[in-house]
Amino acid sequence: MSNLNEIGLNTEKSKKNAEKLNKLLANYSIFYQNTRGFHWNIKGDKFFELHVKFEELYNDLKVKIDEVAERILTLGYTAEHRYSKYNSESIIDESELISDGLEAVENILNSYSTILTMQREILDTATDANDEGTVALMSDYIQQQEKEVWMYSSLLNK
Repeated sequence: MSNLNEIGLNTEKSKKNAEKLNKLLANYSIFYQNTRGFHWNIKGDKFFELHVKFEELYNDLKVKIDEVAERILTLGYTAEHRYSKYNSESIIDESELISDGLEAVENILNSYSTILTMQREILDTATDANDEGTVALMSDYIQQQEKEVWMYSSLLNK
């Protein structure tokens, strides 16, 4: 009996990666919905700038949600889709109704901090499993999101 899955990766290590990816999926999903709320409810002097930026962000998150789910499936496991499960698994909390742009940006930065930490952990376990597909995905996300953190932090003069 082989301990390799359909794509030639160790099944136990792939299971561990899929579990971590499902947790990431939960966090991405809450982050996504929070960002949609920021986009819809933003008010104030930065409205035009942030309304567009938040839309760019939630569109990017939507793509990442799909890619993470598809990676879980590629590893041979089921991608979670229930918001009840997302709420119980996510480290990122649903935000309250936020209309202040700078408060929304703080929330986004906190969410990125959580996401980046999770992705670095997945990068480590995927590297250990010789799971180049997951490594590449996490590496690309981390590089892009570090730049986003810099940009959002600059808005807050951090």
